[in-house]
Amino acid sequence: MSKKPNIVFILSDDQGAWAMHCAGTKELYTPNLDRIAAAGMRFENFFCVSPVCSPARASLLTGRIPSAHGVHDWLRSGNLDAERFAVQGRENPYGGYIDEKKPIRYLEGQTTYTQLLAENGYICALSGKWHLGDSVSPQCGFSRWYTIGKGGAWYYHADMVENGDITVEHGKYVTELITDKALSYLEEMKEGPFYLGIHYTAPHSPWEADQHPKKWIDYYRECPFESVPDVPDHPDMTTGPVYGTAARRVNLIGYFAAVSAMDEQIGRILDRLEELSLLEDTLVIFTSDNGMSMGHHGIWGKGNGTFPMNMYDTAVKVPFLASWKGHIRERSVCRELVSAYDLFQTVLELAGIEWKAGGERVLLPGRSFAGVLTGAAQERGENAVVVFDEYGPVRMIRTAEWKYVHRYPYGKNELYDLINDPAEENNLYGQPACEARALELRRRMEGWFSAYADPALDGIREGVTGLGQLGRAGQQADSVQVYYPVLGS
Repeated sequence: MSKKPNIVFILSDDQGAWAMHCAGTKELYTPNLDRIAAAGMRFENFFCVSPVCSPARASLLTGRIPSAHGVHDWLRSGNLDAERFAVQGRENPYGGYIDEKKPIRYLEGQTTYTQLLAENGYICALSGKWHLGDSVSPQCGFSRWYTIGKGGAWYYHADMVENGDITVEHGKYVTELITDKALSYLEEMKEGPFYLGIHYTAPHSPWEADQHPKKWIDYYRECPFESVPDVPDHPDMTTGPVYGTAARRVNLIGYFAAVSAMDEQIGRILDRLEELSLLEDTLVIFTSDNGMSMGHHGIWGKGNGTFPMNMYDTAVKVPFLASWKGHIRERSVCRELVSAYDLFQTVLELAGIEWKAGGERVLLPGRSFAGVLTGAAQERGENAVVVFDEYGPVRMIRTAEWKYVHRYPYGKNELYDLINDPAEENNLYGQPACEARALELRRRMEGWFSAYADPALDGIREGVTGLGQLGRAGQQADSVQVYYPVLGS
């Protein structure tokens, strides 16, 4: 591999692995995601590192687990300097939002693969969601920077950041705005090698009809959504009631519309790569930050769709597609368990960049799956049959046969036999016949986290609520209150 490939990395927001036509959801119209899958490889068992936005994104870039990079919840503060924009008399889309204080670079001092790409001749551009602190300033190797002021945004009133300014784009669909800018970056960088990160906010809420193009709302208006479970609300669900109400159809119509609208824009990216004759020189990756339950298990959300947070497969399993003409076999499927903490090493290997940790405080757990993509290796061996997740004090170990979830310090804990109970409906934790299995999995899980966590940032010591992180965690904290409190706590 003498020539470095260009890399187009497309990241969606809150998309479950189930939420693609090619993954089996036949009602969902995703011809361009299906197009990537047909041109390359689709992963059936790809897992995020944490079932919530910011920690998952930090792990994708750094290869570190949340207990080593210190982002444990979605970032409710530290994204921008709200005072600065108010003083300058600019339109403040947050209306003095009290949780925004001063910008924090949560990944400062940590090595990201985009930084290493930039150091090795790549031009790196970001178009879309960042949500890792200090949204205004380019960082981590990116020299082109078009993002969103905080994290999420109204689809037709998005607060877009460019050249240090925030502009509220009234009446313009944010998925199209992100694509337009990505296409302009593609034109600028087409001589390569380049890394183009396209980070959509779709299909994250809001899902009301006025948030998405009428074309797609109408497309799903009469859809029966037979593939999505219609079951009573989970007792720990954090949203309002949905089961038996009109909210179910509103949510599903909006969610499906957001996915198809994003898919349409992805088609524009693929078409332009083809027009520029770049497909043979470009690795295209599509994945999501975390999964999503849209009625699955009676939950309407991801890991923080319940409190305490959940680790159902619908929350931790995400889509992953990769194509690279002439390098990745067409219409191939990987069934091996793979984690997002493996992406760091994989991207660097495919880019032909050798990297060894130097001066790192923590070990990286990931192992490259480049050989699986290119066919150089059918599997990665016995060590690649287990994945781990965490969300603050909630941790998971999952093999092909079993899943164990431990909630520190008091539970409730869970154990699922995934062969006989793939839908995770029968919790076996506490049953005498399964006690040895639960203990073995817990020991294995705790040994793994002991190896890869930074004691100064360990999530089991963090009071994560699922309602947002307000500042640096652990021994880096500059405030007593790091996490937004649960109401009444």
